[in-house]
Amino acid sequence: MMTSQDYINREDKYGAHNYHPLPVVLDHGKGVHVWDVEGKRYFDFLSAYSAVNQGHCHPRIIAALNKQAEKITLTSRAFYNSVLGEFEEYITNYFGYDKVLPMNTGAEADETAIKLCRRWGYDVKGISENEAKIIVCAENFHGRTTTIISMSTDPDSRRGFGPYTPGFIIIPYNDVNALEKALEDPNVAGFLVEPIQGEAGVFVPAEGYLKASFDLCKKKNVLFIADEVQTGIARTGKMLACDHEGVRPDILILGKAVSGGVLPVSCVLADNEIMLVIKPGEHGSTFGGNPLGAKVAIEALQVIKDEKLEENAERIGKIFRDEIRKIDSEMIELVRGKGLLNAVVIKPKNGKEAWDVCLAMKENGLIAKPTHGHIIRFAPPLVITEEQMHEALEIIRKTFAEFK
Repeated sequence: MMTSQDYINREDKYGAHNYHPLPVVLDHGKGVHVWDVEGKRYFDFLSAYSAVNQGHCHPRIIAALNKQAEKITLTSRAFYNSVLGEFEEYITNYFGYDKVLPMNTGAEADETAIKLCRRWGYDVKGISENEAKIIVCAENFHGRTTTIISMSTDPDSRRGFGPYTPGFIIIPYNDVNALEKALEDPNVAGFLVEPIQGEAGVFVPAEGYLKASFDLCKKKNVLFIADEVQTGIARTGKMLACDHEGVRPDILILGKAVSGGVLPVSCVLADNEIMLVIKPGEHGSTFGGNPLGAKVAIEALQVIKDEKLEENAERIGKIFRDEIRKIDSEMIELVRGKGLLNAVVIKPKNGKEAWDVCLAMKENGLIAKPTHGHIIRFAPPLVITEEQMHEALEIIRKTFAEFK
């Protein structure tokens, strides 16, 4: 029988070394829990980077998957299929937009939004060909494609992958004045922003930042583009993080939990004036809008509403932050977040850092992952109950006590 180390060794031998996983080998999951190959149970406090908001293997989503898988899984967009229109009607009504363009991954959705914004800049705003610019924020994370890393400020994402795609203006995050100055450039077509910077360490901007940014964009006829791949689908206690400030993005980017983590499903939503600048043959994806993903996404989104996961994320997230702030530990420097997207900034002690805390939490039955070396992101599935959260908090308390 293979052990965890055997599985790790096999991945190490045959797989590319582009990740540094926590040394745990997961085999199955249900709700907020996952089990390793030896049968040990853990609280999952990463949720596949907020893709598994509805919990692991949600029975309704899996049932929708199985039912559709027996009929037809992929037609490509060379033909119509009997499911795509249902998904398009459902999700546009769900979020209140005229049109949707379905893709698969978050990075593909971001790339779609960039192309859409540029084309709108030329065809509608009247920017000269190849002169369109998009404003982005330092410390952003929008994906790993060559174009997307061109607007990254993370050395690990960028270094050694040039030449880079031009056309981006990088400004500080959470800085309205910097945005106002950048918007003076008449060739700016859009402002692409994460309502909360997840990968940067759950950096929550000042209250009013999104609304002020949106208003500035409107004033300058610039598209406000929200990347809600990680922050959307009830993660922050509202359906979208932008909802906290009553902002309706011109272009909305979604992914991850759109399918409950069951299949790669992403999409871009916009109104006709923006979406219809792209004509047949100008953009697409073989798997984008496939019947299997469409059915799964409909059910996954319905689960969010039926189980009131927005409200649950808001309530349980507050309990998490309140209780973590009570922990007496020199290592806890700062607690921040919204809903169930939270982070703890770790101050190293006796040579022990965030990674060591995560290793110790794993031993105690909870898995989370550091980002940027000194920050631990805590993002459990939104189906977590108050009782389960208190059980998880006890594990976290116990772990920090071990570092005294």
